[in-house]
Amino acid sequence: MSTHTSRRTTNTDVPQRRPISIGLALALSMGSFAAGAAEADLQLKPVVVTGSRVEAQSFELPFSVDVVDQRSISEGQLKVNVSESLAAVPGLVVQNRQNYAQDLQISSRGFGARAAFGVRGIKLVTDGIPASTPDGQGQAATFNLDTAERIEVLRGPFSTVYGASSGGVIQLFSRDGSGPPSIKAGILGGSWGTTKYELEAEGEKGGVGFLVNGSRFETDGYRDHSAASRDQSFAKITLKPDADSKLNFIAATLHQADTQDPQGVTWATFQRDPRAVESAAIDYNVRKNIDNVQGGMNYERRIGAGTLQFSAYAGKRSVLQYQSIPAIVQNIATRPGQAGGVIDFDREFHGMSARWIQTLAAAGGELTLTGGIDYDRSEDDRQGYENFLGPATAPTALGVRGNLRRDEIDTVTSLDPYLQASWKRGSWGLQAGLRHSHVETEVDDKYLVNGDDSGSVSFSKTTPAVGVTYELSPALNLYASAGKGYETPTLGEMAYSAGGAGFNLGLKPSTSTQYELGAKAFVSDYTRVNAAVFQISTEDEIVPAGATGGRTYYTNAASTLRQGVEVAVDSEFSRQWRGKLAFTHMRAIYDESSGAISAGKRLPGIPATSIYGELAWQPMQGLTTALETVYRSHVFVNDGNDARTAPSYTLFNLRVAATQKQGAWQFQEMLRLDNLFDRKYIGSVIVNDSNSKFYEPGPAFSAYAGVSARYTF
Repeated sequence: MSTHTSRRTTNTDVPQRRPISIGLALALSMGSFAAGAAEADLQLKPVVVTGSRVEAQSFELPFSVDVVDQRSISEGQLKVNVSESLAAVPGLVVQNRQNYAQDLQISSRGFGARAAFGVRGIKLVTDGIPASTPDGQGQAATFNLDTAERIEVLRGPFSTVYGASSGGVIQLFSRDGSGPPSIKAGILGGSWGTTKYELEAEGEKGGVGFLVNGSRFETDGYRDHSAASRDQSFAKITLKPDADSKLNFIAATLHQADTQDPQGVTWATFQRDPRAVESAAIDYNVRKNIDNVQGGMNYERRIGAGTLQFSAYAGKRSVLQYQSIPAIVQNIATRPGQAGGVIDFDREFHGMSARWIQTLAAAGGELTLTGGIDYDRSEDDRQGYENFLGPATAPTALGVRGNLRRDEIDTVTSLDPYLQASWKRGSWGLQAGLRHSHVETEVDDKYLVNGDDSGSVSFSKTTPAVGVTYELSPALNLYASAGKGYETPTLGEMAYSAGGAGFNLGLKPSTSTQYELGAKAFVSDYTRVNAAVFQISTEDEIVPAGATGGRTYYTNAASTLRQGVEVAVDSEFSRQWRGKLAFTHMRAIYDESSGAISAGKRLPGIPATSIYGELAWQPMQGLTTALETVYRSHVFVNDGNDARTAPSYTLFNLRVAATQKQGAWQFQEMLRLDNLFDRKYIGSVIVNDSNSKFYEPGPAFSAYAGVSARYTF
């Protein structure tokens, strides 16, 4: 497998900073301190359920799966965006776009990097309930980090057993209410007008666990026209009807009103002022309203040597989005199929999942069989309106709701049965999975002035995955895995054809073949190292064909190829010192020419190299400080690789967290300093933007501080 990366021959004035010194410094530190490790709380073999669907030590599984524990989620963090928590996961690039109207940009081994909004190509799940719609579009903003116990991140071939999102799985698990009842209040504030208020109650009484949390987040935003507010609430009730069963009920809400959208900027604008926006964002007052409410339940019961698991959920989501599509582009006389510059939809969604897990003796070892079925459905009542008043050639007002230009019901349904098996005997372990995914998309067009765009399309695919592990020694496991992936186009990707007109039902699903080889090792009693190499070949990759006025339309490319290596190191050097290193290098190219895309061109939006390093110091009980380092290599912004790349950058962050206990009270303080050296950089890119507004600048030096108090009854 080749991991050679060819350097660009254009734009040679872009600085190419090298991460070698960062990685070597951290590696040398690990080597010098590991021998002196004493009592430590590092979890070398965290238990996970993602991938195998049954509890298993991640060390024994033939695929890449990482656990982000509660300490990493909360210690010295704002707990606003999941990008704070996932930086140390190799293979994963999570960018805070500084744009709460468009959510985070998350890619896993390159999958998802093309998403112009929301999360694409990665399955999001919270407490067993999908945070992704049946077509694969997810919203990471629905994750509530204040209540999270852990996050599990799966990458590679076994992602395919979770359905039509081939790139990976991110699962958040909330805490069960336990212990004596307590209440907590917290407040934090900092740069760019940022504030967050939190109120929480949790505990257990009479065998009933409860966790209730509410928060309000506000920011003026680093960039102009990027103010946002977010209200979140969460409630969880946990019951144990008897010794063999567990039942919980979960409800959550998310509300964002008038969230401003700064959009992307040109390179010239970024150079002039990283905080600036293009005039269209102001002229059309680009913004978004989001309301999301959902609830669900999970039931688990042991029956002999088997376990029954069942979950069900339902919810509603409303979005009203004002875009900057020029009025003249929406001229009904010349473009009758144009859908307008205002998106307004109400979504109802529901689903269920049921599985049976059985363990038995087989072939001299232990065999665990899992059989289940997932059903998911979402229905959008969608309208499109002009974003102006008066004639398109001479509008009298901009950024307002005008004439109706689109009216339809969009329905997506998926029904996916699956089987998985896990077998262990001596030093050998085997995992296998098979899923049959069936996705139906239907459009019922009710705006018939420009013809009837009604139609439907269905996709079906059976995707297998298999992996094997060999325990070379108690401290070293080797593994190999392979799988077939399948990724259907989302409603958002099919919503527009070239020029913004009509529904694009001609998009085909992409298919992938994935291979992974890896090793998981304990270098010492307190140091864990995971390493993997992977190759992903895709056919009919769904890629942006162009974007204008905030709307992206897509097409199928020919084959693409991703080859890469991931390394993760987690070590307790001593009682006071701890270090982490996450390294990813990937070659992601178009493997064949397709239309105007030439073979050998790099896939845009994917950095070739990503590094995260962390050195934490705990000088005394209850006080921790850590220095974080983030490196990203330069990123191409379009398929032709001929526009100005987003340059490489290195950021340094510092966090401090303190805890004190006095009787029934517990107090916590945090301080966070981001971009310590005030680096000017591009945090994320909008791939293939037709107006060359590719760039989304990251924030300058930022400081945040917070305090909280908990009282236990």
